[in-house]
Amino acid sequence: MLERPSLAEQGEHLRSFTVPRPAVAAFAGLTLVGALAGCTAATSTGVAADAARPATAAPGGSAGSTGTGSFRDGNYTESGDYQAPSGTETVDVTLTLAGGVVTAVSVVGRATDPQARLHQSQFAKGVGTQVVGKKISDLKVDKVGGSSLTGIGFNAAVAHIKTDAST
Repeated sequence: MLERPSLAEQGEHLRSFTVPRPAVAAFAGLTLVGALAGCTAATSTGVAADAARPATAAPGGSAGSTGTGSFRDGNYTESGDYQAPSGTETVDVTLTLAGGVVTAVSVVGRATDPQARLHQSQFAKGVGTQVVGKKISDLKVDKVGGSSLTGIGFNAAVAHIKTDAST
């Protein structure tokens, strides 16, 4: 099995970069089309959990008002940990924001336990229908695809993304 480098190994150069507004608008439009076509969540499983939580962001320069704060448009990636019967497990969450609304989501499971990997995979397949089109300020998931604990890690990652994207 091919091992994916941890977020910490990818380095600080991935923290943020600027993308021209037309590129962000085009990407947001394409991801919306993909979401409407049923392609809302990408899944894969990793083999190691990360303790570090570096963020990847590609702000587009405009902010979306959400009533409880403003968030920069762009792609944001964070990790969230949770306690499973097998120990601490991690999920990597990538959200695309436009106007404070989630337009795309990707969840990558990083579980080391086979049962936790299965739950993370089920969660990743089903989470898009619960989060795409929702305001990030209101975003909180519970049980998705039969997995109740993975949502804890997802919500932790979303909390970090909210901080990263806040204006």
